[in-house]
Amino acid sequence: MPGVAVLPVSLGAIVKSIELPYHRGLHRFAVFTACATLALIVAGALVTSNDAGLSVPDWPTSFGSFYKMPQMVGGIKYEHSHRMVAEFIGLLTIILAVWTWRVEKRRWLRVLGLAALATVITQGILGGLTVLLFLPAPISSAHAAVAQTFFCIAVAIAVFTGRRWVQEQPRAEFDHRRPALFTLTLLSIFVLYVQLILGAMFRHHGLSWWPHVINAAVVAFVLAWTAVRAISVYPEVDAVRRPAIAMLGLMVAQLCLGFLAFITRVMWGRDAAQPELPMVVSTVVHVAVGALLLATTVVLAIQVWRYVPVAFEERVPGTDQKPVAA
Repeated sequence: MPGVAVLPVSLGAIVKSIELPYHRGLHRFAVFTACATLALIVAGALVTSNDAGLSVPDWPTSFGSFYKMPQMVGGIKYEHSHRMVAEFIGLLTIILAVWTWRVEKRRWLRVLGLAALATVITQGILGGLTVLLFLPAPISSAHAAVAQTFFCIAVAIAVFTGRRWVQEQPRAEFDHRRPALFTLTLLSIFVLYVQLILGAMFRHHGLSWWPHVINAAVVAFVLAWTAVRAISVYPEVDAVRRPAIAMLGLMVAQLCLGFLAFITRVMWGRDAAQPELPMVVSTVVHVAVGALLLATTVVLAIQVWRYVPVAFEERVPGTDQKPVAA
């Protein structure tokens, strides 16, 4: 309409005019790195859930050695296994960052590969400080939060290197609603991060359980709002509908697992001399599904940015026309 300029904000609009090769090997390696990172999160949850954080009392060595395998008994099998998986993830991340830097034409993706490397280094340092400072709750919680941040970065790289992202020319469906769907996805990520930190503080004995439980209601409301908006308004956009459905399903599963973890750890296991199997299983699965939920929400935000860009209006100087919906 004369006098009004509609400006879409879309990552797809930035890259669609650039000839981009698809690197199948890089994409598969990125997917493998993301899956291995989820295994690392599970290994870390096993350490915390079994109260095995100081089973190996030194860092960066294990019982004074960089290479000798300690006797894998008691909590040592959880803590040392976690360290070995972490070292493997560090190696994968170095390869991923170098590979991305060498073959990718997208500068922002090369930078994201370096960000993944910086994040995994930070994660390793925080893990070491957790041991050296005898499990302080703030550092242990930061260790957990950075781990899931790295997982989200790894998943994002897997998405960005995929054939569909590289070769497809997306057909944008401009979003005129307020708040925009993209805004809702960012809000969803924010409340999930708050929940992640509250849960980590509770598991590391730095906070009571009730802030985590109260914020769970906030998370449920925001994620349900986001998912219902995405599914009902953009049912024909598969790239948006599918992660929205997955997010909604994972949220329901996570709420059920959170309730189960609360019963086994807070109610039944309050006076347990050591963690019992139901406490460990419910907590570990709860952490793993939480990581998948956060990563799925990040994927939804990425796909909304690409397929449902925000449309906003700008009055052209020198006209008397009021902004109208495009």
